[in-house]
Amino acid sequence: MFDNIFSKVIKAPEFPPDFDWINTKESLSLEKLKGHIIVLDFWTYCCINCMHTLPVLAELEKKYGDQPVVFIGVHSAKFFNEQDRKNIEQAVARYEISHPVLVDRKMTVWGKFGITGWPTIAIIDPNGTLVYRQSGEGQKEMIEDTIDVLLEKHSKSHTLAREPIKIVNTTKSNNTTLSFPGKISISKNKIAISDSNHNRIIVTDLSGKILHIIGNGKTGLQDGNFTETTFFRPQGVAWKDDYIFVADTENHALRKINLQDNQVTTLVGTGKQGPWRSSGGKGKETAISSPWDVAVKDNLVFIAMAGNHQIWTYDTNTDVTRPFAGNGQEDIVDANRAQAQLAQPSGIFIHNDVLYFADSETSSVREIDLKTDYVRTIAGHGLFAFGYKDGKTNESLLQHPLGLCAAGNKIFVADTYNSAIREIDSENDSVITLVGKQGTSIMCRIDDPICDTLGLYEPSDVEWYQDKLYITDTNNHLIRVYDLKTNILNTLDIRM
Repeated sequence: MFDNIFSKVIKAPEFPPDFDWINTKESLSLEKLKGHIIVLDFWTYCCINCMHTLPVLAELEKKYGDQPVVFIGVHSAKFFNEQDRKNIEQAVARYEISHPVLVDRKMTVWGKFGITGWPTIAIIDPNGTLVYRQSGEGQKEMIEDTIDVLLEKHSKSHTLAREPIKIVNTTKSNNTTLSFPGKISISKNKIAISDSNHNRIIVTDLSGKILHIIGNGKTGLQDGNFTETTFFRPQGVAWKDDYIFVADTENHALRKINLQDNQVTTLVGTGKQGPWRSSGGKGKETAISSPWDVAVKDNLVFIAMAGNHQIWTYDTNTDVTRPFAGNGQEDIVDANRAQAQLAQPSGIFIHNDVLYFADSETSSVREIDLKTDYVRTIAGHGLFAFGYKDGKTNESLLQHPLGLCAAGNKIFVADTYNSAIREIDSENDSVITLVGKQGTSIMCRIDDPICDTLGLYEPSDVEWYQDKLYITDTNNHLIRVYDLKTNILNTLDIRM
């Protein structure tokens, strides 16, 4: 079945001997893995399609766990920030990847294997021959079929290893109060935080005192009271009165928290990832794809649907969800909302009659005028145009921003891969850095002695409230508070 993929036998190239490995105590090589079926996942941690592939691989790893089948991630970075080993280690921990990951410097392995897009799966047989190479999502059955045929064929020819190699997983879990906090929303002196890797939502007062813990910490999609409810790496949160709407990202669902009766209900989603193209439908009957953030206006919940490269709406009156902006093609094209093209929108905020969103894969900040329905780019240039540059808005550069908010004539941006908070001033047509530093090392890890003042490490969201910016400092597992009057950055003391 896979013999037709390559017209001639292609020997898989050996892994470079001096490249870094994550999640394994020793470097791996094709020579060490002789007799094993090797499944390579070429990925980069910004990529939503790569994120969709990880649960599939985890399922297959479990299925073939006692057989000579080895899964290896090859991290071939898109963004500058993703080339740093420490940052990749954080991503491996965040997505709870259990297999070894090779840090592919300068996309060397990518080039040797002839890869052209993320994610790509390549399979090497026990003799070291490349027998399968396919890009995109939705490959589970093909990967399974290929592995099954190879196991049978090489078992008969006695070219299969007698027992699988033992690879020791070296990922450490953290014991912090928060684990990779994603998004934040504030209303009436109460803060809602998505404690993403603890699979729960936390509500605190402005001092950080915990008022509610919603979710029991287990992975799942169960409604009920706060101790029964389960989430799966939730991201976006948005208040409306005594309700909190939640983008339950890896459950591919929209949830609602009712603080009056302490109940959580699912509004949209089946628990399974939806198709790339969909016209929507009734809430719980409609499968959606990686909702990353939410915002509320009147009876509409706006959803940054990262998996579809669109903005969707859910109408709380009619129980109908449907695409609102973006035609599903991934790019940066301004137009009427139905014809516009977006690229993995991951942050969303409504101010007056304008919907602002962080279009992460084009490293841009964009807006939708809710009166004219027109999509316009404020800052940002394209899928491969990114960096770190202040100045005039149309000349500025961001790097994979994930969150934003607006207040007055200013937009505050969580410029995630620059580990910075940037300010866009529409009156002055300018972009400045509020928190962060420019230079060769722009992130600041919590245990890094070279940082005079603890900075940010891949912040995912920012919220303005009473002349302060509340920031989810994701990789430092903290909530930070930046006082716009004193320019002082503090840490919120989250406690019971």
